[in-house]
Amino acid sequence: MQKWSFNFRLWHWVHAIVILGLLGTVFLRKTFLSWRTNSELLTQKLTEIDISVTEAQAKVLAKAIRAPMWEWHIFLGYALAALLIWRIALFFTKSGKQNYQDFSRETFHKKLVKLSYLALYTVLTFMAISGLVIHFYEVLTLTKETAHDIKEIHELVYNAVLIFVPLHIMGVLLAENKDEKGIVSDMINGGKSG
Repeated sequence: MQKWSFNFRLWHWVHAIVILGLLGTVFLRKTFLSWRTNSELLTQKLTEIDISVTEAQAKVLAKAIRAPMWEWHIFLGYALAALLIWRIALFFTKSGKQNYQDFSRETFHKKLVKLSYLALYTVLTFMAISGLVIHFYEVLTLTKETAHDIKEIHELVYNAVLIFVPLHIMGVLLAENKDEKGIVSDMINGGKSG
């Protein structure tokens, strides 16, 4: 019997792609597609060809340039919400709940790892819900100010994901090279249980 079911492995890799996609869109928004930087660049370059724009017009143009990329963030946010529901369903399968069986017998390190996953799922659930609330704030009859406050918390909590991802990758690499040889290939081919 396989250690990890096909459904769990598929969930894991799709989830990884979605998380990296979400992080990538935030990275682009904060760097190369920053409206502040690009509005200044637009103003400068348009001035060089004798076209003047106001600061407000340059801001609108810069935000329009990044809008298609930000639509991907929203799409990936929907995917994250669906993946979290899928993960809850997977928890009730043998493959999905095996990580949390016999918790009391685990080493301190293993307990910390498992608790960190539960913390991550909590953080991601908050991110998905708050992202949906921000996106649908008008439908939910929230004020723009309330949506902005939620956005501030959403962006703050994002840092937990930003910290978890490299820690997860480093932890898997360490485990692969120490006491859990085959951990990566098991998540690809299913591995053998027992």
